[in-house]
Amino acid sequence: MTILRETDAFPMAEARKLVAGLMRADPKIYWPDFLISISLGWGGFAVALLFPWGSWQGIAGVVVSTFALYRAVLFTHELTHLETGTFRVFRFVWNLVCGYALLIPSFTYYGVHRHHHVRGVYGTKEDGEYLPFGAGNPLGIIGYMLLIFILPGFFVVRFMILGPLSWILPPLRKLVWGSFSSLTIDLTYVRAMPGAKDPKFLWFAQEFLAGAYGWGAVALVWFGVLPVKALILWYGIAVVIFLLNSLRTLAAHAYRNPGEEKMSFPEQFMDSVDVPGHPIITTLWAPVGLRFHATHHLFPAMPYHNLPKAYEILKNELSDNSVYLASTRKNMVHALVRLWQDAAEADREGGVQPAE
Repeated sequence: MTILRETDAFPMAEARKLVAGLMRADPKIYWPDFLISISLGWGGFAVALLFPWGSWQGIAGVVVSTFALYRAVLFTHELTHLETGTFRVFRFVWNLVCGYALLIPSFTYYGVHRHHHVRGVYGTKEDGEYLPFGAGNPLGIIGYMLLIFILPGFFVVRFMILGPLSWILPPLRKLVWGSFSSLTIDLTYVRAMPGAKDPKFLWFAQEFLAGAYGWGAVALVWFGVLPVKALILWYGIAVVIFLLNSLRTLAAHAYRNPGEEKMSFPEQFMDSVDVPGHPIITTLWAPVGLRFHATHHLFPAMPYHNLPKAYEILKNELSDNSVYLASTRKNMVHALVRLWQDAAEADREGGVQPAE
């Protein structure tokens, strides 16, 4: 079965030369961006908590909190790509004020996402961040979106109940770690148990603290320090964050590989999507450089703040940019419509069609 048009003519060597100076992460950009985002996020949460439901102040607080926390959360994508041993304080602070409070400590993405970028793994059944949405029944896309309503509850159960129980029940530990400890879209993905070189104590500490934050919030509500409204807001905002991220995830790839065949590097690029879009609107739903997801797959180590510049350079300076621009969509709607059309066509014809 042909998965994608062969695109080995992509001028990769030329592209590398053009963006060679854009590979260094700048902490002077990371820190203010993250700290402003997380401050607005929890500040908006506080406003929404203090003002009545339905008031303009409360609504504004929810909107600001949702988009700001969403941006802060997606710095976890950067953490997994930053060179090991760098940005240590940044990683610590991210977990302290974002990861633990939202029950998504950084270990849940560590390694799992890098595996997604491994040649020979991307797009196959070993890739936990890939499902063949564009290669089959489009109803699978709807099923995936419906998960957003239960995912926050899943993380509550995982870190506040199953995690502590798994520390004293070894058989449960293997299940919890393998199936309930990774930020993936494939619910059948099984994560390998920590190896000798993995930071086991650090991961255990992150797991413990995430659970402690959760139980701490419950205790504050139980003793009347916080109103029950705080938990309702947390869950509601978490659902919308998952909604935004699920839409972004669907718009990030074409998902045309059924999973049986390995994809060449050019094919991986052609199966990924750039959505430069409006610099403000698109950045709201695809923050921290993730609107340039195809370019990110070309250069996974490139920091998010240089991806817009890299896109403009490659678009304007490649000697032949036709293959590069084939992965560009106008906006989220365009990307999602293309995905749905590909899925419907593949479902009708019983196979995956070559990319245009």
